[in-house]
Amino acid sequence: MIRSRRQFLHSLGVGAAAGVAVRSPLDAVAASVGEPARAGQPAGPIFLDSNENAYGPSPKVADAIRSATSTVNRYAFRKDAEVTERIAASHGVKPGQVLLGCGSTELIRAAACAFLGSSRQLIQAWPTYEAPQDYARSLGAEVVSVPLDQRHAHDLHAMLDRASAATGLIYICNPNNPTATITPRREIESFIGKLPSTSKVLIDEAYHHYAATSGMYASFIDLPLGDERVIVTRTFSKVYGLAGLRLGYAVASAATIESMRKFMTQNSLNAIVAQVVGTAIDDADSIQKFVKRNADDRQEFFNQAMARMLMPIDSHANFVMTNTQHHANEVIEHFRKHNVLIGRHFPPMDMYIRVSLGTPEEMRTFWRTWDMLPWSKKFTHH
Repeated sequence: MIRSRRQFLHSLGVGAAAGVAVRSPLDAVAASVGEPARAGQPAGPIFLDSNENAYGPSPKVADAIRSATSTVNRYAFRKDAEVTERIAASHGVKPGQVLLGCGSTELIRAAACAFLGSSRQLIQAWPTYEAPQDYARSLGAEVVSVPLDQRHAHDLHAMLDRASAATGLIYICNPNNPTATITPRREIESFIGKLPSTSKVLIDEAYHHYAATSGMYASFIDLPLGDERVIVTRTFSKVYGLAGLRLGYAVASAATIESMRKFMTQNSLNAIVAQVVGTAIDDADSIQKFVKRNADDRQEFFNQAMARMLMPIDSHANFVMTNTQHHANEVIEHFRKHNVLIGRHFPPMDMYIRVSLGTPEEMRTFWRTWDMLPWSKKFTHH
């Protein structure tokens, strides 16, 4: 990724090329892998607000969904064991270590119910995904929010300083939402090793596929730590393009899974997703294409941003957070008035907006809308 504005503008051969959104060379590629056409569709808003896969599920999974509609008159609980075994096999763990949920958010709720309460404490970074703190507060637990560090990653040293025997659950979203940043694997391992023995650690890997495995990042499912305090959650809502079908899962020790199971909604498995999950897991080629396309779309976002003299936070997910030098609510409202929905305000990052990556057509609309901001031109000059 080009990180210097000067390097980027030199590579373009221009000083202030931001007035018009640059046509992406990936447009033809997007069309070839199934970008949904907006032509002929109702003129609804462009959704760049919820970190979804804008391209939808793969063609194989879409075909499986169509075939599965004949099952919707039946409850899907009959397939619970089959789906659990399929997910467990894909990770090389035992079925007793896997718990299915209505998205990974239900699993976060179950973990909060199992390990928090009026005398217990949740520790989290801030800002991060809000569901854990909302559930913790509903249970009467204390919520300790520790500001992100200068890298916009988890400040694990400060989080450790706040841990005590009362700490029932620690939430680590990695990559983090809303900043799309990574907290290094080695730092998390060291952090977990120093925690009280009674503290569970929930590592939310919703955006795992977008974060390339490296010396900085490795999944705690794919490369287990071997610590029974660790719970890892994943979802089919992001790279698989199945947000509306609501399937997530947790991987943990069998004892931890059973503690959480008591708080799960009964019969929550969706009949259609129960039929297609195996197809989604097996369609590894499409997942690789989604990841590659996201990387290309993300680079294009950075290209456009840097041409406008913006400097987004480096992203390891399918969304980007960038400083607008104006209050986020002002920018969010501007986009809303132009039928483009972007992420909500994330205090205390009051000047930042979070933008989910859309299709090339949607992102051209985003940048045209950005360029209509009354103060946007000041970003195009040295």
